[in-house]
Amino acid sequence: MAPKKKLKAGFTTGTAAAAAAKGALALIMEGESPLKVRIRLLTGDYFDIPLYSCKSEGKNRAVCTVIKDAGDDPDITHRAKIGALVFFDEKSESGEIIIKGGEGVGMVTKPGLEVFPGNPAINSGPEKMITEAVNDLLSRHNKKKRVVVEIFVPEGKKLAEKTLNKRLGIIGGISILGTTGLVKPMSHEAYIATIRSSLSVALAMGVKKVVMTTGRRSERFAMDALFDLPEESFIQIGDFFKMSVEAASRMDFNSVILAVFFGKAVKQAQGVPHTHASKSELTMHKLSTWAYEITKNKKLSENILSANTARHAFDFIVDDYPEVISHVGRLMIKSAKKFTESPMDIQSMIFDYRGDILFDSIKKGALN
Repeated sequence: MAPKKKLKAGFTTGTAAAAAAKGALALIMEGESPLKVRIRLLTGDYFDIPLYSCKSEGKNRAVCTVIKDAGDDPDITHRAKIGALVFFDEKSESGEIIIKGGEGVGMVTKPGLEVFPGNPAINSGPEKMITEAVNDLLSRHNKKKRVVVEIFVPEGKKLAEKTLNKRLGIIGGISILGTTGLVKPMSHEAYIATIRSSLSVALAMGVKKVVMTTGRRSERFAMDALFDLPEESFIQIGDFFKMSVEAASRMDFNSVILAVFFGKAVKQAQGVPHTHASKSELTMHKLSTWAYEITKNKKLSENILSANTARHAFDFIVDDYPEVISHVGRLMIKSAKKFTESPMDIQSMIFDYRGDILFDSIKKGALN
């Protein structure tokens, strides 16, 4: 067996913004552009970030850019250009650092996020890193100036179309993020942060019922079925079943609807906290057991046990054994309730792979 490749770490958009700002200020104060700058991460560690471009735009004014490197993490902003325009406000020597959002940085328009509406989507972590990077140079040169830093992302508006920013009320570009400054390969942190932000925005918008789907396709089908709910009600949770239900139960929601395809439904029915595809063998064994207990059909049970995936097993079930699907739907609810920390109404909805509803506990009598 070949040795497992060690995945490469990267850095966040916040780290890239701080590096661009520090590079531009270094050009202003030292008269030449550095090839790289050292940034102190929010962990306290230091990271050397190469600069992509740096140029002067007149007296006490410069622009630098950094190519964001997410390492081996599948990040939408990987290889995006993050820039900073930096200049001194000659009218003040207050030592204040003003951080603004420029082209491609989203504007927050809905409540519920860390950043208040009407402000650029630059979170507190990146703000702290930018401020520290600027202060590092100012103190090194013993200067007290009012510094303005405008962060920009040339392709930010286009990149934002591939994110949930619009749903969260972040318009016109991407968010400048980072809780540590580093991107860990295949990290769950960013996805979890998006789930929490989505729940927070929904709550702030007055939503009391949320619909948890596992991705864009299941969400699209759920939106068609539950068309009377606002878009803020729909939360894409990916594989984070337990974490999402727990988070919703800690907040002031009245109801959660789990709306998923059959494969994820089976894993949620088993109470699998994180429903990643790697657990398929256990999934088939449990589904096979349920099918036999309900139908007493040994052949059906054997076919399910030999199936490669829940989707494959679904083909043996869908036409003739709706009671098995209903059983899975009821168990989804039972499992989810074990993850709640306060009383909450939970319902379930299972789609086939074309988007037709096979089970819907919301309908009267579906749980009987």
